[in-house]
Amino acid sequence: MAEIGKTNVLDVIRETDNGVYLDGENLGEILMPRKFVTQEVKESGRAKVFVYSDSEDRLVATTETPYAEAGEFACLEVIETNRFGAFLDWGLPKHLLVPFSEQKAKMIEGRSYLVYIFTDTKTNRVAASAKVGKFLSNDLPDYEQGDEVKLLIAEETETGYRAIVNGRHWGMLYKNQVVMSLSMGNKLTGFVNKVREDGKIDLLAEKPGYEKIDALSENILQALKDNNGFIALSDKSSPEMIQSMLGISKKNFKKAIGNLYKNRLIDFKSDGIKLRDKQGHE
Repeated sequence: MAEIGKTNVLDVIRETDNGVYLDGENLGEILMPRKFVTQEVKESGRAKVFVYSDSEDRLVATTETPYAEAGEFACLEVIETNRFGAFLDWGLPKHLLVPFSEQKAKMIEGRSYLVYIFTDTKTNRVAASAKVGKFLSNDLPDYEQGDEVKLLIAEETETGYRAIVNGRHWGMLYKNQVVMSLSMGNKLTGFVNKVREDGKIDLLAEKPGYEKIDALSENILQALKDNNGFIALSDKSSPEMIQSMLGISKKNFKKAIGNLYKNRLIDFKSDGIKLRDKQGHE
């Protein structure tokens, strides 16, 4: 069964001058225009396609890939506004409509907004909503501290970055625990620090606890080996330089190199850290 607004693998029913018709089961036959029909499709009798409505509200199949599909959040730019609403660039020829009823405030051409993409079951049209909160779960999250999660940055606040967690819940990355620069639409891996009684999730950009430090120690050792046994970083290096070279915070860097030094694996130099040889000498 084909799903509107999503990628599907569909069987070819018949070929015409306009292209091939695919079996959408309950949706009926769906045209895949000839420009998308490859020799592989003809030979296999199947096609991997994205299904949506064209400008005349007919269901069509395309091998072009949108930036996001129905059921997903994305940060998209407004290409045009008119009496129907705002139209977003989502990577397909037909732009994605955000009706006025789905805008938190009037959208402005040239700006990007975080939206949720959905399929209107009454019209079979794919649309988007800037009222993303109503598409998140109200159920109490069941995460544990240290759980790895996928984050989508929604907005910057005075205290940190509001993020969508695993496409289901709201969470917060606090600025004093983030060394990287983030902006709306950024996707990253994060970790759960705490789930509050009200269901809000406190997040971390790095895994808490000693497991992370141990893993970082191994990564630093590997970085030393990859750089002829020396890295021009020390506990006096800036957080930005450490983040740029190793992708970690200065706090965790200092803990990791402290562990390595205690285990007689590295030595501190005036301009960085140096790997010891297997006999414990420089």
